[in-house]
Amino acid sequence: MKQQSLTKLAEGFLAMLRDERGASEHTLRAYRRELHDFVEYLEEKLGGSAKIRSVEHTHIRAYLSVLYEKGLTKASAARALAAIRSWFKWLAKAGHVEQNPALLVSTPKLPKHLPRVPGVEELNRVMNSLSAQQSHPSAIRPRMDGAPRVEADEEVAAWPERDRLIFELLYGCGIRNSELVGLDVKSIAWGDDAIRVFGKGKKERLVPLGDEAAAAVRAYLPMRKERLEKAGKAKLVHDGALLMNARMRGTCRLTTRSVGRIVKKIALSRGLAADVHPHTLRHAFGTHLLEEGADLRAIQEMLGHERLSTTQRYTQLTVGQVQRVYDETHPRSRQ
Repeated sequence: MKQQSLTKLAEGFLAMLRDERGASEHTLRAYRRELHDFVEYLEEKLGGSAKIRSVEHTHIRAYLSVLYEKGLTKASAARALAAIRSWFKWLAKAGHVEQNPALLVSTPKLPKHLPRVPGVEELNRVMNSLSAQQSHPSAIRPRMDGAPRVEADEEVAAWPERDRLIFELLYGCGIRNSELVGLDVKSIAWGDDAIRVFGKGKKERLVPLGDEAAAAVRAYLPMRKERLEKAGKAKLVHDGALLMNARMRGTCRLTTRSVGRIVKKIALSRGLAADVHPHTLRHAFGTHLLEEGADLRAIQEMLGHERLSTTQRYTQLTVGQVQRVYDETHPRSRQ
């Protein structure tokens, strides 16, 4: 097999992630950054014409040491190592190397900390406040062409119906931020009371659409239609993205970054913790289902986890509840 440059081999791996595994743009950017930095390090140490077969586990360990010296955290180093391992796994499978040297490098030990998940009452309070907010007039000032006028950082105040729907879908359906912004109007399967979601690797699944989420969709769609027509984009009413940006630019599809800002700003304004983000609501979905006795495999299906072990991490979030049950019921827990 003809020896290729390290850069070409890295690009071949990224192309495989994109074309065969359907990796998201976010994932591709992260892998490209990690591998680019590692290849740059290897070429500096081994020369610009370095061959992939000359890379040993000692080079990978030395690279992690360099990352620590630059001030990177163990979590950042672990992400870099994960990318390198995946790359060499593909290289070995494709016959570019005989074995994966990254397997001989230990993963940095990370401090174990459990993410704080808002309680059921906390989130119900937020949801109820968002529902009530829809009854107030919008503060958006229309432009001469009829399209809504908003500033770059005013997505939250711009559209109460949409912002409520964001929370209802993230918490009520447990979908990922990327899955949320990827929804189209046609993703709503009204006949099945579900939404059709494309998760990691473009894997499709149906997620139940609860009554409150369905009500939020119905309240939002007429507003969406009106705004699209005023912006001269009526063709997107039935075929476009479900969640639209307030500026009605381009395809009008809302971005994951905007969703993050919306969730954080609303969370703070409603008294939730400052570290609440879209994935927090997904964690809350799984955690609250588990606390109410839902089957772990059913939760796995709804969350779109490939492995049950991933879903089982939610059991760690309910240790406090288990402790309370023990304290209240086991005879040996009391003096």
